[in-house]
Amino acid sequence: MKSPKFWTILLLLLATAFVLQSRGDTDRVVPSEPLSRLPETIGSWTAKDYPLDDATLEVLGKGDFLNRIYSSQIPSAPVSLFIGYFPTQRTGQTMHSPQNCLPGAGWTFDWKKYVDLEDVNGKTYRVGEYLISNGETKQFVIYWYQAHGRSVPNEYVAKLYMVTDAIRTNRTDGALVRVITQVLPGEPLEAAEDRAIHFTRQMTPYLPRFIPD
Repeated sequence: MKSPKFWTILLLLLATAFVLQSRGDTDRVVPSEPLSRLPETIGSWTAKDYPLDDATLEVLGKGDFLNRIYSSQIPSAPVSLFIGYFPTQRTGQTMHSPQNCLPGAGWTFDWKKYVDLEDVNGKTYRVGEYLISNGETKQFVIYWYQAHGRSVPNEYVAKLYMVTDAIRTNRTDGALVRVITQVLPGEPLEAAEDRAIHFTRQMTPYLPRFIPD
């Protein structure tokens, strides 16, 4: 028997397909800079790019993707940043939830919560915070969906907004933003959490250049 989550997703996809069909063949695509131009130096953090392999890109579909590791001049664990931006989701390509892909890679979710995160310019983002584990390895995760100046940590709410935005503005573009750092052996969880939040607060002011409001 299918779960309520399955039927919710199916209903959202059917509603999206109906709305997009009724709106015509193409979205209104707002110009944006490629994610490759996101600064490689953010505060005390310096990046190294790790291009995605062809198999991963095939799963993700058509979009612009950034996969980087930022290391700090202050000795600590690095921070991984992944951004996937989809100029249109009309073709059926949609943003993948980490809750769906990470368990398949052997990771389990120990706990999650939704919080408000304020960046260095005072703008507030609604994000999800997760602790995930794979054996003895633990990682702290921050992620959310970003579209049209709106941050949403819940995938179902993000899909509902996509449907309403398609009706109102003929836009279905959006992005998934994910920040991960390892909880080092013997390190308090709070230290990893502070590290991820500190980086995210410095990184988010750049996002409107690459994810249009």
